[in-house]
Amino acid sequence: MAKGYQANRERMEQVGVLGKVLAKRAGFACEWCEGKGDLRPWDYLPDAEPSEETLALLCSRCRELADGRKGDAHELRGIRNALWSQVPAVAEGAARVLAKSREPWVREAIEESLIDEAVKAELLR
Repeated sequence: MAKGYQANRERMEQVGVLGKVLAKRAGFACEWCEGKGDLRPWDYLPDAEPSEETLALLCSRCRELADGRKGDAHELRGIRNALWSQVPAVAEGAARVLAKSREPWVREAIEESLIDEAVKAELLR
């Protein structure tokens, strides 16, 4: 148990160190909706080594969406622009949230996005 706790603590420290880099990259705004409140790093690939590519700076509402809360049409449209980010955690994370939606515009937005073709294929099957 102590080993798992220590590993998690070390991971959180690594994520925390990258927080300032993320904030600068994001212009001190949520990388999905551009909101300014309660910004924290979100770990897109928790099994991978934390890096600028695997972390996104998200507000609390977007972190909730990332963690599985269903968003309404307005919230989902608010994160659509994130699909064109060059950062995988930002674009692919947003695409995964959007892909769970039944909104008619989602499929086209994901198809047109810059995300990896393999991820697109997985999400649009």
